[in-house]
Parts: sequence; structure tokens; C-alpha cells
Amino acid sequence: MRIAIDYTAAARQGGGIGRYARELIGAVLAQESAHQFVLMAASAGLGARWTREQARLRALAAHPEQLRFRSLPLTDDWMARLWQRLRLPLPAELLTGRGDCFYSPDFVLPPLLPATRAILTVHDLSFLRHPETFPPPLRRYLEAAVPRSIARADHILTDSDATHRDLLALLNTPAEKITTLYCGVSPDFSTQATPGERERLQKRYGIGERPYILAVGTIQPRKNYVRLMAACDPLAAAQALDLVIVGKPAWLAEPILAAADEREYVHRLGFTEDGDLPALYRQAAVCAFPSIYEGFGLPPLEAMACGTPVVASTASSIPEVVGKAGLLVDPLDGAGWTAALRRVLRETDLHAELRARGLRHAPTFSWKHAAEQWLTLISTSLTKEKFYD
Repeated sequence: MRIAIDYTAAARQGGGIGRYARELIGAVLAQESAHQFVLMAASAGLGARWTREQARLRALAAHPEQLRFRSLPLTDDWMARLWQRLRLPLPAELLTGRGDCFYSPDFVLPPLLPATRAILTVHDLSFLRHPETFPPPLRRYLEAAVPRSIARADHILTDSDATHRDLLALLNTPAEKITTLYCGVSPDFSTQATPGERERLQKRYGIGERPYILAVGTIQPRKNYVRLMAACDPLAAAQALDLVIVGKPAWLAEPILAAADEREYVHRLGFTEDGDLPALYRQAAVCAFPSIYEGFGLPPLEAMACGTPVVASTASSIPEVVGKAGLLVDPLDGAGWTAALRRVLRETDLHAELRARGLRHAPTFSWKHAAEQWLTLISTSLTKEKFYD
């Protein structure tokens, strides 16, 4: 089977969806299969970074001779404008060649020939569940492009049962068209500290001399950082403590950035290289994940794999991911967040218990298992009646 994949998010994005695409597709390529893969990416401006990524994937692949790359000399924004906003009828097969199946890991599908089977990952429906957390132009784009892509797709993958249920409830997607495929945890996230990593963090980021709470995720309203900062205020007033936020500013970030800049104990690191992220998790006293809505949420699992206790939100998919391995708090309950974080910081027995639970829980999510499930789904999709004509 010849499978084309939109690798643009993996090539260009450093955040959650980019990491999802890199990890899943890398794990797929590492599996034994007879499939041929063509990876398409809007690669304008990537230069040597795209060359290195191609080399990394060839090294991962069980059969690198079955792997091809196709570069589109556009940015991801221009590709979206041409294919989604202007809806130019230029099928992706003009770039990838004819194939049996096309997979997009990032919410939307490009124009495709009618005979091509299409598989799509929809990570969440936050633009429908919480439209107030999006700027109007982005919300309108997603409200148009995502349902259109879902209708075109032969099968939909979701990261969680919570998003699976949202597709049923909000878009009336046929249940037999949806499969939950859980994310995994990269082996980069482990308890194995590198020599001198605390000193390296102190030198590079100015943190680590005193305990810190770590929060990971792009800076935007849905991540609930303003409420987290308010919950941390009494903790920072009572003891030497920092709050470290890893993630670049996204949309509607200005009030969040202003709230952070008002607090000396808050450190915004922006986007960090993935090589530093495991160390930041390992050296943290606790990982906080207060989001009001997530399709999955990788940071709690990554923190657990690094041996760091987790306090997370009760919203959407997060309890599904965290299970009983972390403390769960209503994302709107500021006092509850203060109390939960205080307990983990002060109660050594609880800290140790959450660490142990997390280390047992994180390995139950595996990219290898996700890749095997993905390959099975791709193979069976050709034998089923098409949803799209």
C-alpha cells in the first residue's frame, strides 16, 4: 500500500501537535511493514532543519528504501490559505503522487482525489467547546475547515474518549467512523538525569536554586495560567518558590503575559529545545496542568515518566490520561489548586506516593502500541465501504 502523510506539523511545530506527529509517524516507520510512505511537508524556510529531520526518519525507518519525501515550497500558513481558505482544487496527489491512503495528523485534510482513502486525527474540539478562548478569525477558520475535513475523511482518530464523545455530540460524526488512539511517552522522558543538569538549568534559564512548580503548554487562555498564578501567590508568599512556564505565546496571550510579568517568582522560558524539557521536568518539585479543556495532554505523562508528581485538571480528557496517578482539581477552583499544590510541596509521603504511581502509570501509554494500532487501522480501512464519495 502507498500511504501519503502530511508531515507539515511535525516539521514546523515544536508544541504538542508537532510532537504528536513526530512521535507517532516515527514509531510507524520503525515497524515492520510492506507499505511505502510518502511524507509531504510545507518546508519553506526550514533549511537544514528539514534536512536533519529527513535523516532522522530514515535512520528510524525499518525499511528506509520505502520512504520518500516531498517538499512544498510554502509555509504552513500559505499552504492553509491555498488549500483551506481559498480552497484551490489542487489535490495533494499532484505533490505526493497517487496513493491508496492519505493521513493528516493535524485537524484538516488537503484536497484529495475522490478515490483516495483519507484518515484524519482530530485532537480536540476546543473551538466548539470553548470558542471564547480563540480569536474570531482562527475560530471561524476551524469551524469551517475541521467539519469539512471530518466529512471528507473515511476514518477519524481521536487522542481520547473525551474527544470521541465530543465528535458524536457536537458534529454528529458516525460512531463507526471514530477510533480512539492514545498518545505515548517518548523514551527521552525518564528519571535518568544527565550530569550537571541542575547547574545547566540554573545557567541557561536562571532557575533551580529554589523549588519550582512547572507548567508546560502554549500561552493561551485555555491553559488557565492566570488562575494557576493566583493559586500559587500564597504559596510563593509563604516559602521560597518559583513557577516556571514552558511554552511560547500563542493567541490572546497578552493578559497572561502581563499577569506573569507582575510576579517576580514566575519565569517564562518560552519554547525550549526538547533536550531541555526532560531535565526541567526532573528538577521540578511538581508539575501543574490546570487546563480547562484538552484533547489529551502530554505534559502530565511526561512529568510522570520523569518521576515528578502531577496536579492536574478534572476537565475533559485529563482524568482519562492521569487516572489515579496524580491529584485532580477542578480547573476553576483556585483555592483547591492552592491546597493541592501545598500538599505535594509539604507532604513528603504524598510526594513519594505520587512519584511512584506516576512511574507505574506512564509506561501504559506507548507510541509503539499507537503505531501498531495505526497500521492496523490503515490496513482495514481499504476493506471497508467508503464514507466519502
